[in-house]
Amino acid sequence: MVVGSVLVTGGTGYIGSFTALALLEADYKVVIVDNLYNSSEEVINRIELISGKRPEFYKVDVTDEAALDKVFSKHPDIDNVIHFAALKAVGESGEIPLEYYRVNVGGSIALLRSMSKHNVTNIVFSSSATVYGDATRFPNMIPIPEHCPIGPTNTYGRTKSTVEGMITDHVEAERNNAKKAGKTDGGKYNAALLRYFNPSGAHPSGIMGENPLGVPYNLLPLLAQVAIGKRERLLVFGDDYKSKDGTAIRDYIHVLDLARGHEVALKYLRENQPGVKAWNLGSGRGSTVFEMIKAFSHVVGRDLPYEVAPRRQGDVLDLTANPALANEELKWKTELTLEDACADLWKWTENNPEGYGQAPPKEFVEALKKKA
Repeated sequence: MVVGSVLVTGGTGYIGSFTALALLEADYKVVIVDNLYNSSEEVINRIELISGKRPEFYKVDVTDEAALDKVFSKHPDIDNVIHFAALKAVGESGEIPLEYYRVNVGGSIALLRSMSKHNVTNIVFSSSATVYGDATRFPNMIPIPEHCPIGPTNTYGRTKSTVEGMITDHVEAERNNAKKAGKTDGGKYNAALLRYFNPSGAHPSGIMGENPLGVPYNLLPLLAQVAIGKRERLLVFGDDYKSKDGTAIRDYIHVLDLARGHEVALKYLRENQPGVKAWNLGSGRGSTVFEMIKAFSHVVGRDLPYEVAPRRQGDVLDLTANPALANEELKWKTELTLEDACADLWKWTENNPEGYGQAPPKEFVEALKKKA
């Protein structure tokens, strides 16, 4: 039985595709829109191979309100949105800030306007821990709780915090307007702002993982490229932080746990109608860059070369989540370990060096069919 219908923007991207898979496995109908700027349509086939269900897909840019209108009109049963579509590289955001605001903020305006026209009232927003900025500027804010003041230190983080504010204003206005008009259904307008840290890993089947076109921006996929010889070495940005080994501390979360977090957040909105809620999705365990290199090198079976480079603009010492609120309210916590993430990522990368540009390994597909 279908429990609801969800539009997933950016649904062929890394986290978006895994969330689409989690939604299908939870018996939602899924419609994906993505402009394929940094992703591949092939992931739709992989989602179907794993789940036995195929999401609908439209090649649509999130900034194109008229195109979004057409999708909503074609699927009047869509009653929820999970919004991933965005540009996401911290370094690049400082070089082309207007493009980041055009896509991330402008795209979110187009989406909210289109949702309003089609009476779609629940949105789960893929935000980021970068909205907190340097939480070490406050006492007792590591690991970072949701009440930590927002203060992003880079353009990417500022686009995310801007969209958070916009969604909050929109939901509160819709609720107030309903009340003023004497309507009793204002509670149907809800939003989840999910702030998370460093997604990592791949599907344990070995046929679905991160497939960034061009240079990946996250540590583990970069390490994976070093391991298969696509890159000579890893650049470590800064070894002069006040951590145990001088490198920055991050909270790594397996992409399967993260995808499940989006599904349970949507369920919470539908069942509890809380208005606007922010939740951290993280493990609560911080790892330094050097610890990550060691963990991944262990899985690969050899030491991977790296070189220390200067810090990047806007990088901060410690981004570790305090996930207590999500643990309590969403009944969600991470179940997979850093070691799981490294092992799954290595299985994906070693066997799919061209990502979605090659056919999935036959033995992995056969293993999935046997499970089904």
